[in-house]
Amino acid sequence: MTDGLFTANNIWMMICTALVFFMHLGFSFLEIGLTRQKNTINILFKNLFIICVGLLLYYIAGFNLMYPGEGFNGYLGFGGFGLTPPENGMTAEYAASGGYTYWTDFLFQGMFAATAATIVSGAVAERVKIGGFMIFTVIYLALVYPIVGSWQWGGGFLSTLGDTVNEAGEVIEKAGFHDFAGSTLVHSVGGWAALIAVILLGPRVGKFDEDGGSQAIPGHNIPIATAGVLILWLGWFGFNGGSVLSADPAGTSLVLVTTSLAAAAGGISAFIFSFALYKNLDLTMFLNGILGGLVGITAGADLMSPNEAIVIGLIAGIIIVCAVAFIDKIKLDDPVGAIAVHLICGIWGTLAVGFFGAKAGGAQIMYQLAGIFIIGGFCCLTSFIILFILKKTVGIRVSKEEEMEGLDLHEHGMDAYPDFRMNQH
Repeated sequence: MTDGLFTANNIWMMICTALVFFMHLGFSFLEIGLTRQKNTINILFKNLFIICVGLLLYYIAGFNLMYPGEGFNGYLGFGGFGLTPPENGMTAEYAASGGYTYWTDFLFQGMFAATAATIVSGAVAERVKIGGFMIFTVIYLALVYPIVGSWQWGGGFLSTLGDTVNEAGEVIEKAGFHDFAGSTLVHSVGGWAALIAVILLGPRVGKFDEDGGSQAIPGHNIPIATAGVLILWLGWFGFNGGSVLSADPAGTSLVLVTTSLAAAAGGISAFIFSFALYKNLDLTMFLNGILGGLVGITAGADLMSPNEAIVIGLIAGIIIVCAVAFIDKIKLDDPVGAIAVHLICGIWGTLAVGFFGAKAGGAQIMYQLAGIFIIGGFCCLTSFIILFILKKTVGIRVSKEEEMEGLDLHEHGMDAYPDFRMNQH
């Protein structure tokens, strides 16, 4: 490999790392925009905590849990605490691309880790105890996320499902579960935890009336939420584009095109389908449709043609509208639509690899289903154990009084808008 190519790969991966980091501002804006003013500080605090503790945990143990290296049995391995660069000049020759430094590899993967907990933050907004949430985040990011990631990206058993090997144990034909950038390994991992947390927490006060009808609780700043979605879309160029793991012109260009087309199609189909059902042009549905398209294409962005990406996005947008209505119907309260976007569209995007693109086929559908069920079961079980123990010990929900007056006041003693107290409740 030439020094020029190595440098180009490394610069591209560092740019993508910065874009994925920027996504956390997008998540923050989206969450505060779709929730009430009185909880703004609380949401921003949680998101900052997730980034900081996520990076530290990934440094301490997460990176080497996710990429255990030699001797990994395919299910659970650990390469040691901290970071230990390879002896070959830190050029990451162990990686599939072989084209960027060990340090860049760590930082790029570390940005992904924090995203999973951010998904949970939005779903539990406005009624979760900050202490309980922080403990959950530490455990989930330190153990659950990297273990699941090791099963696929770390060379674990999901990555080898269906592989054909010869008598010498060499892989003749590669098959296996495919998740290019994390429809399941990031988004559904966060989405499953969000689902369990929402069930154990219960709905916000006033979300459902005595007859079980759903009551809208409008967000306090839709322009900020819109800015958040546009920032997330920009950040997804790094999220998916960096997952090529090199600056390969053909690979990165295709991924950016399929990512953008799926996002656009998701937004269009969500607002049109929502209008057909409810006769109003719902901006929040438009926003979540864009995100649904992005999540939906993430598993197979490297395998799809532009036409297939559009179809995946169109279906994701329709799924968003149906999923939001279904979640309301079963009386789950998700203030930002995180379960619909990240879990349900994550499942759709993972399945879409078996229906569209270069790996489409019946066998691939089965591999994708296997990955969904195995990871879903593990995440639900671990999330329930962690959250149930927290619920019975330190507690995970604030009191009714604290919820009504706002978490900013009770958890932080601060007001996000001290000069603008209208709509405080």
